[in-house]
Amino acid sequence: MLNNSIKSIYCVFFAASLTCVVQADEFKQVLTGDVGLGAYYTKSTMRGMSDKLSALPYLDAEYGRLFARVDTLGVKTLELGYGYLELVGRISQDGLNAQSGIGKRETPLPLGIGTLQVTPVGGVMINAFHDIGRSQGDLFEVIYGGQIDLSGVTLYPLAGAEYQSAKYVRYFYGVSPGEAAVSQYASYQPNGAVNGLLGLIAEVKLTDEYYLNAHVRRKWLGDAIQRSPVVHQATQDTGYVALSYRFK
Repeated sequence: MLNNSIKSIYCVFFAASLTCVVQADEFKQVLTGDVGLGAYYTKSTMRGMSDKLSALPYLDAEYGRLFARVDTLGVKTLELGYGYLELVGRISQDGLNAQSGIGKRETPLPLGIGTLQVTPVGGVMINAFHDIGRSQGDLFEVIYGGQIDLSGVTLYPLAGAEYQSAKYVRYFYGVSPGEAAVSQYASYQPNGAVNGLLGLIAEVKLTDEYYLNAHVRRKWLGDAIQRSPVVHQATQDTGYVALSYRFK
């Protein structure tokens, strides 16, 4: 019932937002922000799985209503407070390869709605996603970001929380009876989980056009995830370092 209600809200908002987007607006079709290349790291929380290290494009930029915020892509629609209601998609790395009797978990495809409120006392990002991939689960996050300006360096401390629905947690961290029968793990069907997080973004000005961007984040996994027999630690660390060119 809740899943159907969430999907209905998404459908209504998408229809209204797309109508807004096709109307004439004041957004200039000019690229602004940082475009470059980065090295991305994710520490594995799963037993038998290696940490992930990859080189990928780095985007923190806008073009008209379109935007990219590293792992979040979207389009701005209706004005709301200090920002806009947004259609958003998340580039996720939660997919897992098959191992030790545990089947492959397909990479999720989270789509949803959100907003970035840039207030006088900091930025607040709120996103609600539904995974249209195999899990069919829901994600909800609230993140606050401050700003500290130093000589040649700007720091953005982050703090927030993330909710993962039971369907999402069960798909990625659960163990089905069939998997339990052919693996070393006991059957496990968890509920939803709330994960806390802290992070820090550093932006270093190298020249007027080039910047070095770095980000570190620690996520404290909720009890439903920690108790999974396929999970071996209570926290997950991620980070990236990127060299970018700034379009103004």
